Amino acid sequence: MPTDHGLLVERVTTWYDDVARDLPWRRPDRTPWGVLVSEIMLQQTPVVRVEPVWRTWMSRWPTPAALAAASTADVLRAWDRLGYPRRALRLAECARVVVERHGGEVPDDEAALRALPGVGEYTAAAVRAFAFGRRAVVVDTNVRRVLARAVTGAALPAPSYTVAERTLAGTVAPPDDATASRWAAASMELGAVVCTARAPRCAACPVRDLCAWHVAGHPPDRHAGRRRAQAWHGTDRQVRGRVMAVLRGATGPVHPDLLADTGKDADQVARCLAGLVEDGLVEQDADGRYGLPAA
Repeated sequence: MPTDHGLLVERVTTWYDDVARDLPWRRPDRTPWGVLVSEIMLQQTPVVRVEPVWRTWMSRWPTPAALAAASTADVLRAWDRLGYPRRALRLAECARVVVERHGGEVPDDEAALRALPGVGEYTAAAVRAFAFGRRAVVVDTNVRRVLARAVTGAALPAPSYTVAERTLAGTVAPPDDATASRWAAASMELGAVVCTARAPRCAACPVRDLCAWHVAGHPPDRHAGRRRAQAWHGTDRQVRGRVMAVLRGATGPVHPDLLADTGKDADQVARCLAGLVEDGLVEQDADGRYGLPAA
């Protein structure tokens, strides 16, 4: 039997109203800027790591204008260990564009949002829904998993986002602003805390009787052979993170000899340093020492 989309939305949003996590970027006093910062920080990073950094960041730079005036080194230090520090550079660049083009106010127009540095389809939709209460089709990995299980009966969605998924998400999203924005937050929350990838808590799910995957007896993932776990230990990404940690804690430029222990060999460290310099995350001075960008 096809899933009743209206009932699915009603059940999930009612559940969300009762159990939603109390996160600062969801509170009534949130600002569009605070929501945008949270969405950039939450990319590939769990809430538990983001929340304390977000609080410190917003206390220091509560507006785009405040961040636009900050030095690159200060921005990278404040980013701390969230990972993918290029996001910090894009966020600072985004703040400057908001100041220059939008008078310091985050726009609510989709095209204007997507024109901001570091803002793509998902982030623009999330800001419109969560900051402005607009109808927007917000689809992250959690929402994809909820829709795959509840509607299509698949254990997990396809490895890559498909046209069919986009169409389905647009069909399920309610037509009015208020309900659609609640559904966006609620479906994401359900995927994050109940309908998880590895250990779904079906007994706690508000739509288990509607879920096509649950009703079918939890058939296995048909894409299992195409999925690959991402390695971490010993990778260039890990070494880049170690280098950035050393430089964030340094009081001045660091001689490359002091970075030798960040990788498995000199070639890997040199490769990672070159990549960090190319990405604008690190600068090398005339003496060959490395440090965070000064401007």
